Amino acid sequence: MPSQPPILWVVATPIGNLGDLSHRAAEVLASVDVVLAEDTRRTGRLLDMCGISGPRLLSLFEHNEQARVAQVLSLLEQGQTAALVSSAGTPLLSDPGYMLVRACRKAGVRVSPVPGPSAPATALMASGLPPYPYAFLGFVPRKSGEKRRLFAQYARLQITLVFFERASRLEATLDELGTALGEREVCIARELTKKHEEFLFLTLGSDRPALSELLGEVTVLVAPGAREQGATRQEDVVRVMREVRTPEAGARDVVEQTLPRVSGWGKKALYELFLRQVQGKGPEAEES
Repeated sequence: MPSQPPILWVVATPIGNLGDLSHRAAEVLASVDVVLAEDTRRTGRLLDMCGISGPRLLSLFEHNEQARVAQVLSLLEQGQTAALVSSAGTPLLSDPGYMLVRACRKAGVRVSPVPGPSAPATALMASGLPPYPYAFLGFVPRKSGEKRRLFAQYARLQITLVFFERASRLEATLDELGTALGEREVCIARELTKKHEEFLFLTLGSDRPALSELLGEVTVLVAPGAREQGATRQEDVVRVMREVRTPEAGARDVVEQTLPRVSGWGKKALYELFLRQVQGKGPEAEES
């Protein structure tokens, strides 16, 4: 019989500067039997640098997490202690671990967090953008349409958006942000807590610095839009429709892309306006 109730520790590790590993986190990692790591080699190097040699490393990443759950629960039921870490930062925030934590909760296993570094929170601390309310989106979709629809859901909300993106896809993502949200202030945070830490600022829809030389992953923060001041003028709505319209886009596509960029207009009114003044199916089209 186990001598103590099973427990899963969820431990935050440094996102760059090794000095950010808390004393409590180091103590927990040194005390457990098993460390569940997204990348066992990277975590192994971290443990070596901290002088920790006791725990066994067991991989737990996106593609094997579901298969690992039963094995980890069995280890915990046998009385072993375990700690879950990601490659960097706080586990579960765009990293694996959710399925395991949920399974432990359902099985009555105690789950205890050891808080620490988190890239979204770290970026918010120093960006100068409104820190709350905010929505963390994790890694955004790769496909253009899915990305645009995701951003459009937040167009009317007065919140800061925070998400991760690969530098190689950043330019395309900023274009989609501009299409979905209009003019917004953006902060790109990279190399957080490291020697070459950098915060880049730009405005969607305006000239921006060259970003092609950035490497790795970045944290992107998007400020809320300006508060609405009544309905957008009809001529401005028509202008937006003509900007977003493409040869292959139908009326529904144009309306969906226009809606987050204007205020005081519903889908039905936008659809009717598009048919009248943009597509030219009504008498008012001749006046535009």
